[in-house]
Order: sequence, then structure tokens, then C-alpha cells
Amino acid sequence: MTPLTSILTARAGLTLVAALGVLAGGHSEAGAVSARVKMACAGDYFSYCSQHSPTSPAVRQCMRSNGLRLSDRCISALVAAGEVSADEVARRQAAK
Repeated sequence: MTPLTSILTARAGLTLVAALGVLAGGHSEAGAVSARVKMACAGDYFSYCSQHSPTSPAVRQCMRSNGLRLSDRCISALVAAGEVSADEVARRQAAK
């Protein structure tokens, strides 16, 4: 791995951690989003919301706006983490 590749890989990893930390919203008590949510939703963040700064409040809104497009893996992790209710997921899918 070249030094530039190493730097870019590290930077992308830090950006991902920061961006997915935003998904936790105002959960200052718990800190960052769980590792499960980070891993499950990374692709969805980069597919739909990477145009937003990882520290921007717009990231959370973007993920909500793209809720019907999010992968099943991401949705399951968000439900398990308490970020969204199973009822809300069902309601959105029914309205689809």
C-alpha cells in the first residue's frame, strides 16, 4: 500500500465513523452509533448521503428521506439500536 493510499484509506475510515456517528442524533448519553449500525449502514450513507458533511444535521435527515431505499441490513440494525421503530418501518413500507 502506498503512503497516499494509506492516508486516503484512513481518512475514509475516519469520515465514515464521524458520519455514522451523526446518525445517533442527540444521543449524547450513549455516544456514537453502535458498531453494528456503522457496518450495516456504511454503504447506504455513501450511496445516498455522502454529499452532506459527516457532522452536518443534514445527514440524519438525508437518511430518513431515503428510508425506503435503505438496505434491509441497515434498517434491521437501526431498529435493533432503537434509532427507528419497527412500526415506523412497517408504516413507511405499507405507504409505498
